[in-house]
Amino acid sequence: MSPELSPVTGFNTLRRIESSRIFQGAVIAIIILSALTIGAKTYDLPPLVEQSLSVMDNAITVFFLVEILFRFAACPTKRRFLFDGWNLFDTIVVIGSLIPLDNSEAVLLGRLLRVFRVLRLVSVVPELRFLINSLLKAIPRMGYIALLMFIIFYIYAAMGALFFARVDEELWGDVAIAMLTLFRVATFEDWTDVMYATMEQYPLSWLYYLTFIFLTAFVFLNMMIGAILEVMSEEQNAKQAQKAHDERDEIARQLQSVQAQLQELTRQISERR
Repeated sequence: MSPELSPVTGFNTLRRIESSRIFQGAVIAIIILSALTIGAKTYDLPPLVEQSLSVMDNAITVFFLVEILFRFAACPTKRRFLFDGWNLFDTIVVIGSLIPLDNSEAVLLGRLLRVFRVLRLVSVVPELRFLINSLLKAIPRMGYIALLMFIIFYIYAAMGALFFARVDEELWGDVAIAMLTLFRVATFEDWTDVMYATMEQYPLSWLYYLTFIFLTAFVFLNMMIGAILEVMSEEQNAKQAQKAHDERDEIARQLQSVQAQLQELTRQISERR
């Protein structure tokens, strides 16, 4: 019986190690160290320090390779390992980091993927994964809000090009330039200078700017935030429902195990009689 149970025991040990706080903390620490290493390389450093950073970068790459292989070994269904988006992202980044930086043709890709290793912090921390997943699921709803915002931008840009082109051709010359100007107004980047320039010829033009700012900076921004919060609330409720479902399944399995043991015990007692 022991040889048959050893693979299962070994797999459970891998799962416990992979989900332990010590292992997760070590991975997070190495990711942060990788980020610091990448940032340090952007400075002018002595040759000895640069060599040390190169050695450290190679060691970090090897660590990430071992870590992704360890996670693959601890995965219960290995065929579906890459079906998880975060596992696929981590695998691509780790494999891409193996590109040697002395290869002139692939040096840009190798450096880019090494920068992306910092994003692995998102895949390691569950709370960050939850935020990113909620944001991705909120994109379709945000798309309709963005479309409505584009319509408002276009209407106001057309009005601005028609009325304010004589005031400043560089800011209101056509619809495209006017939309860029309105984006500047929406981000509050010296928008009062633009408003005061048009108010010299159109004293009531402040209504144009205030209504535009009210729609874009307050109404649409709050609609965006509301869409994200709604998706996050739905995801949190679904997560709690799944957790409750898993707990009920675990309790049911334990009850079945207890019932089986009781039946076995009853059978043994009856045989002894």
